[in-house]
Amino acid sequence: MVLAYERRGLSPQAMLEQAQITPRQLANPRSRITSLQFEQASAAAMQALDDEALGWFERPLPWGSYGMLVRASLTAPTLGVALKRWCRHHNLLTSSIQLHISTAEGLATLELKESTELGPLREFCIVSVLRNALGVASWLCDSHIALGPTCLRYGAPAHAASYRVLFEGPCRFGQPANQLQFDARYLALPLRRDEAALQRMLQRALLLTVRPYRRDRLLVEKVRQALRQQPQATRRAEDLAAGLNLSVRTLHRQLHDEGSSLQQLKDTVRRELALELLQRSQRPLKQVAQAVGFRNEKSFIRAFKGWTGHTPDALRQGGASGSGLVASALNAPG
Repeated sequence: MVLAYERRGLSPQAMLEQAQITPRQLANPRSRITSLQFEQASAAAMQALDDEALGWFERPLPWGSYGMLVRASLTAPTLGVALKRWCRHHNLLTSSIQLHISTAEGLATLELKESTELGPLREFCIVSVLRNALGVASWLCDSHIALGPTCLRYGAPAHAASYRVLFEGPCRFGQPANQLQFDARYLALPLRRDEAALQRMLQRALLLTVRPYRRDRLLVEKVRQALRQQPQATRRAEDLAAGLNLSVRTLHRQLHDEGSSLQQLKDTVRRELALELLQRSQRPLKQVAQAVGFRNEKSFIRAFKGWTGHTPDALRQGGASGSGLVASALNAPG
């Protein structure tokens, strides 16, 4: 930001004072500022320079440009459509970079291509645009978006450890492209914002860049998938949480926020999987119990009877009536 001021022949002193950043802090490469200081400094600089891009591009983006991008995406039916609009309209604002959203093999990729040499502001530009797009996407669908790897074309800076504040997944430097990756199912989420919400958000829009979302509207489905695909490896809450890059406390809290619980999901997934195996295979009960995630046959039989009111053997021996038992068991509350 200071460099952007200097390039315009302006003094950054008022901006630094407003954000309470001292000359000593500015001169020390080990200094760090708070998210509030960053928000205050960015807002002051954007208004003083009348450039929401803070000197990154070939021409300034006047105050309100990024709000206009959000407004243009607000009426999209899903996050996927909104992000396509966001990228298309951002590409109309500048020729310095190009943004593109794509999907392949269950992953969504937001890519930032550098069309011109960005110079000393390159890192600041790339990190800010990617993080801003992520923040807007999270706000639009009111959901945390769990990131996979973040790939960046430049080498690891001295402050690379600070990247975990903005990008929760692993950051890989010196890569062929600048990219964010996440589960493509987020793109199907409906938008949950309207014009009134946008007006409130624009009063402190920079929070989208500096503060991560917590609520994950895909978490229930991701937990169900992990429990189903890896029943042995997800028996313990600690192992499941680690596989989802969450703490156990956060896992339980977010599931509660979504009106569910880990035990409810475990019971539902185990019940569904057990019914499928009992109906469609002749595996011994011991093998079914292990495949579903139980340590022994007795605990499986006890749990199964609690779920369905029947023993596994009764369901298998029910003959023509077995299908009715399966149907009633699948429809039972889980």
